[in-house]
Amino acid sequence: MQFKSIIGQEGAKARLLTGIRENRVAHTQLFLGPEGSGSLALAIAFGQYINCANRTETDSCGTCPSCVKFQNLAHPDLYFYFPTTTTNTVKKDPRSSLFLNEWREYLDENYAYATQSGWYEHLKVGNKQGYIRKDDANELIGKIALKSFESEYKVVIFWMTERLNETASNKLLKTFEEPPDKTLIFLVAERYELLLATVRSRAQIVKVPALKESEIAAELVRQKGVGENEAAQVAMLATGNWNQAVNLLENTEDVQANFIRFRQWLRLCFRPLDYVDLNKFNGELGRMGREKQKSFLQYGLEVVHSSILLNQGNENLLKKNGEELDFSMKFAPLVNTANQLEIYQLFNEAIYHIERNAHGGILFSDLSFKLHDLLAKGRKQIVK
Repeated sequence: MQFKSIIGQEGAKARLLTGIRENRVAHTQLFLGPEGSGSLALAIAFGQYINCANRTETDSCGTCPSCVKFQNLAHPDLYFYFPTTTTNTVKKDPRSSLFLNEWREYLDENYAYATQSGWYEHLKVGNKQGYIRKDDANELIGKIALKSFESEYKVVIFWMTERLNETASNKLLKTFEEPPDKTLIFLVAERYELLLATVRSRAQIVKVPALKESEIAAELVRQKGVGENEAAQVAMLATGNWNQAVNLLENTEDVQANFIRFRQWLRLCFRPLDYVDLNKFNGELGRMGREKQKSFLQYGLEVVHSSILLNQGNENLLKKNGEELDFSMKFAPLVNTANQLEIYQLFNEAIYHIERNAHGGILFSDLSFKLHDLLAKGRKQIVK
């Protein structure tokens, strides 16, 4: 992984390179960025650059033996730790080293733009949640006590550090604070507040912001060959998340299914006295897989964005037609300054809880009544 293959993040790249030039690279760093920002890819590229035999001022060479092994994620001095759980093949005591082949396959498929839900789907673990456990901690402590095999530095990357359980965290605190000589530890995380304070305090933060719409659009044109107008529309809906942009572009059938479900759900939310049908429909939503629930809610966010565009007179920017366009135009007036921010936050919070294995039926029931109240606020704004 080279810096040039990472979408955007020029500011973060520049700060990392400056640290190398000025010989002030912290031994433990926290790459903090939202899903789809490329924080994991950036950490891998930085490790590759540090150990490159022929690096330039701006990037690793990509061809020396160290770079080749880093790009294959198989360098003997590169260690990965990530959330795991039991599967059909690992029925007890899961740990990262037992899933390295699956991990490399997964990162190769998405160019190291990993998502927690995508990783669990790759492992086919259903609604199980993964953790980084004490066995990982014990294994790491033993490995980094040894000298490097080939390169000057050992590079340890923790992905989704929020999933580091308390027992493992406590075992690793001394390692994070003072790792062995020539050892660099990169913690990759999305939610700062979910990290233990004792872990946060031992790492220097590398902020990795959400991608700009222009960066996503340009990459969609370059990598996926889509037209500029379509790329701009998808980039706007992706809200800084490259993974979401690819998902929106490639899963048109899912978009149609989400439209049908979402329209039916809103109609039921609009007449909440019909509790039987609403509860029945929420039960159906709750029985969908976690990824489909998340996709449904992300479609809801797209509807909010479309409504705002329509209300601002920018209907030419909408990538919709037929029934979906008709629905959007009728719904848009109900999403206005009285409620649009709260609706946006409501859907984002629901996605957050779905990713953490919330009970779908309960979540959608609660969401339905809150949405009904917010739409009522929007309707009052229209009357005024």
